[in-house]
Amino acid sequence: MSKLKLILVALFVAALLAYFVFDLGDYLSLAYVQSQLGVMQDYTRDHFAEAAGLYFVIYVVVTALSIPGATVVTLVGGAVFGLLWGLLLVSFASTIGATLAFLSSRWLLRDWVQARFGASLRSINAGVARDGAFYLFSLRMVPVFPFFLVNLVMGLTPIRVSTYFIVSQIGMLLGTAVYVNAGAELGRIDSLSGLVNPGLILSFALLGILPWVARSILGLLRRRKPPKEFARPRRFDANVVVIGAGSAGLVSAIIAAGAKAKVVLIEKHRMGGDCLNTGCVPSKALIRSARIADYLRRAEQFGLEKVDVKVHFARVMQRVREVVSAIEPHDSVERYTGLGVECVSGEAVITSPWTVQVGDREISTRAIVVATGARPFVPDIPGLEETAYLTSDTLWDLRELPERLLVLGGGPIGCELAQSFARLGSKVTLVDQAPRLLPREDEEVAALVGERFRHDGIQVMTDAVVKRIEQQTDGGVAIVATADGEQALPFDRILVAVGRKPNVEGFGLEALQMPLTSRGSIEVNAYLQTIYPSIYACGDVAGPYQFTHMASYQAWYAVLNALLGRLKPTAIHYRVVPWVTFTDPEIARVGLSEEEARAQDIAYEVTRYGIDDLDRAIADSEAHGFVKVLTQPGSDRILGATIVGYHAGELLAEFVLAMTHGLGLKKIAATTHVYPTLGEANRFTANAWRSARIPAHLLPWAERFFRWRRS
Repeated sequence: MSKLKLILVALFVAALLAYFVFDLGDYLSLAYVQSQLGVMQDYTRDHFAEAAGLYFVIYVVVTALSIPGATVVTLVGGAVFGLLWGLLLVSFASTIGATLAFLSSRWLLRDWVQARFGASLRSINAGVARDGAFYLFSLRMVPVFPFFLVNLVMGLTPIRVSTYFIVSQIGMLLGTAVYVNAGAELGRIDSLSGLVNPGLILSFALLGILPWVARSILGLLRRRKPPKEFARPRRFDANVVVIGAGSAGLVSAIIAAGAKAKVVLIEKHRMGGDCLNTGCVPSKALIRSARIADYLRRAEQFGLEKVDVKVHFARVMQRVREVVSAIEPHDSVERYTGLGVECVSGEAVITSPWTVQVGDREISTRAIVVATGARPFVPDIPGLEETAYLTSDTLWDLRELPERLLVLGGGPIGCELAQSFARLGSKVTLVDQAPRLLPREDEEVAALVGERFRHDGIQVMTDAVVKRIEQQTDGGVAIVATADGEQALPFDRILVAVGRKPNVEGFGLEALQMPLTSRGSIEVNAYLQTIYPSIYACGDVAGPYQFTHMASYQAWYAVLNALLGRLKPTAIHYRVVPWVTFTDPEIARVGLSEEEARAQDIAYEVTRYGIDDLDRAIADSEAHGFVKVLTQPGSDRILGATIVGYHAGELLAEFVLAMTHGLGLKKIAATTHVYPTLGEANRFTANAWRSARIPAHLLPWAERFFRWRRS
């Protein structure tokens, strides 16, 4: 530390010591001010300029040194100088003093703090650099944190000095005016009857409602003005109109109906959306058939006679349709109508923030929930449109098993379907332009899945780009660019599984000029509210996660805010987001992976347990995979968990519960798990964490103690 910094620190410490040693705080107490108020007012009348200058300097010093008592000094300003001059003096003195405290913190501490904790503060620094002015304005308007603490902490961030000064001056003005006015009213009291002065009562009422007023002002500033103005109907046909009857839409409708609100659910195609008809349900039915085929091929491993597996693909697909049909009543019009939802079939068009057109019918509503989902994204590959390509939406119409299937995409959908078709008998080639499969998972996870794919006969090509598709008499050929040059991959059918695109076209968003994110989803705030306060969005069309369970989770917040947001808005959070990739082995994850933690410079410790050592997995001949848990250093707090193996998705639930409710690994270790079950893997992982933290240096003493106990 430089000499100048040492001198400044010494002066600061000396000032604080003097404040406490000489009881200078007594001079900033309300009792002392009241006893001397008449003297101060008389002196100000006779020597206004000197009094104003002295008061200004004292206020700057008190604020710059973060000395308690700024509130009392503010009241003095109003009592002595009146509302106008008091507001002028306090406003500028407080901002100058705050800026001096800000600069002192920056000069003395910022370099050390950033050098020591810069990696952890990277996201905070980025947020302040982007929205620092708004953050500071919020802190100034709603004084949740003491102003002296705001001064010191903001000095450690990259916000500009000029921005800090201007925003502080504006942000503190409303609160300063209220406090100065209270002081001015107090200064007029000369008897007990003055306590019922309407002006004084109003001043203290303003002090009480200041946080609410400030919060309302911040809400107005945060809300972007819609690009178009519309006439609001005088009355409404419904409380909520929900567009889309997939997972998000169905949950939205059932919650609204359960609250006895009038809800209209509009679906242009099939109830249940993608999850029931083309996504989760049929894909898991197909995966199950493929898994059984694999078990039959492994018959000898279980002590059974070898089986010649014959796949009747048309029957497999018939079973898939039967599974969908069995679940279909759960999402049917009849069920939802019985629950109080008005179900309308047709194409919805949002004509204003309060009206939806369906055919010839216009429905007026207090709120609209957009839950239109997403669809497979089809890349622009020359020749692809001329091929009868498949997607996760259309492959369910297949009746014949493709002999050669080319799968584009190594994400969860591509991997699940590639493995299923391979096990059902297709010769599968999977191509992805990423360096490895499943890029959102840790490398060791992708490697384990890749090894299983090779065992299943799947040819995996990563770091490969399909340049064009050519048609031949016996099928198609994909020209693929790799590090070794171009290769020709023949195929009978091609499955495109490179991601999903939000459905934002064709139902009025364009005319509303609805803002979209860089991912093409509808832009929403923490309350799932769009730029139009009466329009909400949830599920795949809003993102950021395209999972059925997250769509349901978002739907709760969207419809709750649509119904009651004006009374009490509820912000959504994504602290605990689980997901499962249903390959074999399954991959289940919640929270951070190791690669994500490193990328975000988050410190962590790893505890790992190999499922190959688990009794139940050995008994089931499924002894492979692992449980990996990331914890906060020095704590059992779970930052993330990854499970790879047999029924990993079922095992994940315990970690999701623990993270949601703040339970650590000690609680899991102390929970009885039935033997023999796969769930014991979680307890063994927790025990491994605990065993690694036994103080080894105390074990010799324990040995001596027990030796003494035996003697």
